[in-house]
Amino acid sequence: MNTEKLQVDYIIVGCGLAGISFAETCLSNGKSILVLDNTSQNSSTIAAGIYNPVILKRFSGLEYATEQLVSMNNFYLDLHRKIKIKFNHKIPVLRKFISVEEQNNWFTASDKASLAPFLCTQFYKNKITGLNSPFDYGKVLQTGFVDTAALLHHYRNYLRQQGCYLNETFEYHNLINNKNNLQYKNIRANHIVFAEGFGIHANPYFKHLPLEGTKGEIIIIEAPDLDLNHIINSSLYIVPLGKQQFKVGATYDWNDKTDKISKDGLKELTEKLDGIITCEYKIINHFAGVRPTVKDRKPLLGTHFLHSNIHIINGLGTRGVMLGPWCAKKLYDYIENDLEIERPYSIARYQY
Repeated sequence: MNTEKLQVDYIIVGCGLAGISFAETCLSNGKSILVLDNTSQNSSTIAAGIYNPVILKRFSGLEYATEQLVSMNNFYLDLHRKIKIKFNHKIPVLRKFISVEEQNNWFTASDKASLAPFLCTQFYKNKITGLNSPFDYGKVLQTGFVDTAALLHHYRNYLRQQGCYLNETFEYHNLINNKNNLQYKNIRANHIVFAEGFGIHANPYFKHLPLEGTKGEIIIIEAPDLDLNHIINSSLYIVPLGKQQFKVGATYDWNDKTDKISKDGLKELTEKLDGIITCEYKIINHFAGVRPTVKDRKPLLGTHFLHSNIHIINGLGTRGVMLGPWCAKKLYDYIENDLEIERPYSIARYQY
């Protein structure tokens, strides 16, 4: 594209879930944008894409879950109409119980007002061919998964068609802040938003923020005898992709910060899978990526303390498909409408 003397409202660096959420929020509000992305951060592409309003490890609710679901559903519906592909698959999550105690804990949780809309009080007792579950399942409602790879691929193509996407590495030293506007090479902008995921560690404006990053590995399997049309949540997740293929994950490694697949990751996944599945399967692919996670498990939203036109949206962690649209609206309203971001989600919680 021709960027000679280009003027835009926003430069957005990064085109993962955070980046496309903010980009589309800008476009839907009539703002001009330019997205720069080198696709080096692939955690959004390989993500499970599961959205789920319940923390199933502890049978507890998520803060602002209903609000986030409404924001997400409206956002993805509008996006579907724009890019003309199906990427949002609304199917229940089944929590595989491992004991009677877990069943009892599920009943206790389903009585809570905050969880009642999401937890079915009747156990799912149907036997699923290819899975072993002597204690049945609990069904979670208002759940599903987003095909993140398809979404990102088609949305990037859409941005290219609109003339507002550059596939290149952002060069921080070429950003000049003239107070009234920003200059990046031949591009002028009113604001810049960094949505780089784990790439934040190279960012001179925000590298001080405590984004730790957690490596995750997944596999894609082919299992013709696994009769599954729900998402399974157990020691790992199993997501049906169609054509007898399933996404299985994920590992959590807090030390390795590379996106290289590992023998240890593969071993962990297959050992856990072998404890759940009772049919034959074949591994057809293996991926790894670094999730943008923060120690307090809250996103990083806000504006640089010295530069009022330099902003960040990051730290969406494992719930990016659900958090992305909601966080993008929070940041946009903060910049454009001077609406405060709640402190637990604002980078103001980390004083400079």
